[in-house]
Amino acid sequence: MRIVFMGSSDASAKVLEQILRYPELKVVGVVTQPERPHGRGRKKLLPCPCGQFAIDRKLEPILTPEKVNAPEAVKQIADLRPDVIVVVAFGQILKGELLNLPKYGCINGHFSLLPKYRGAAPVQAAILDGEYATGVTIMQMAPGLDDGDILKQRIQPIARDEGAVSGMANLATACASAMCAVLLKLQYGEPLAPTPQDHSLATYAPKIQKTDGLIDWQKTAMAISRQIRAYEIWPGAYTYLPERFKRPKHSGYLKVLFCKVLEEFPPDYDKFVPGQICLITKRGPVVRTGGRPLLLTVLQPEGGTRMDGHAFLQGRALQTGDRFGSIPWSAQ
Repeated sequence: MRIVFMGSSDASAKVLEQILRYPELKVVGVVTQPERPHGRGRKKLLPCPCGQFAIDRKLEPILTPEKVNAPEAVKQIADLRPDVIVVVAFGQILKGELLNLPKYGCINGHFSLLPKYRGAAPVQAAILDGEYATGVTIMQMAPGLDDGDILKQRIQPIARDEGAVSGMANLATACASAMCAVLLKLQYGEPLAPTPQDHSLATYAPKIQKTDGLIDWQKTAMAISRQIRAYEIWPGAYTYLPERFKRPKHSGYLKVLFCKVLEEFPPDYDKFVPGQICLITKRGPVVRTGGRPLLLTVLQPEGGTRMDGHAFLQGRALQTGDRFGSIPWSAQ
């Protein structure tokens, strides 16, 4: 079977790696995103993780169209004569000509149990919502957004403290196995029994924006904890240091990487307002939220490296009563 693989992320690379283990599944081309600026100053162009994997494995050809539905890109893909196009976290929407190009159409690996969490950020959405389980769906692609017939699904539990990094890794493994099972059925002519989605049950996980990471301290500690875990890849959950720490050419930006919801309330907890430090401990500052207290255990200040809460406090003499802000210093 001739396969054109489309993907961009580490998860995509893991699925591609699994497909390459089967000699009967012949990858005849990889379509991925163009090189993008990376690093300090963003002057160095680097391939995406899936593109780098394809380069390391010496896969050819590697196509990097800015617009995959452009006529020249469609022609390049058509010239590869794919029996099927496999799409996992590619980052571009395929339109009619590509969808109808291969003998078996286009098959997508989506990181949710469709029709729940259609869209760009299903893993983050499941963590934000406090789900106990999510999964992967192997789907026959259709013109709509993640609304094609279901070919295979696998459930994946979400651990209580799981973040987007481990969640994506676990789902990538499940997706790789499920995708290969579907492709092998196609290869050997076994029936797939597609199941139409119940569109009335659809929910959506839109593309994440930078501002989604801003912590609203009036939310419950558990909701903030889920936000920190969901956005650990990007954009990160963040707040702003109190204005009395103001420094030239700094915004006060402070990323919160890990936290712990506390069961016990510090003395006079109700006298503090959300965002205010109500206790200083050896492990880090404890912040009043709209619910239980939240201990910040790993932080990363603007222009600095990540550090545990104790080390962070050594460099910044935060005190009980200090309040984290929701806007940069320049806007205060």
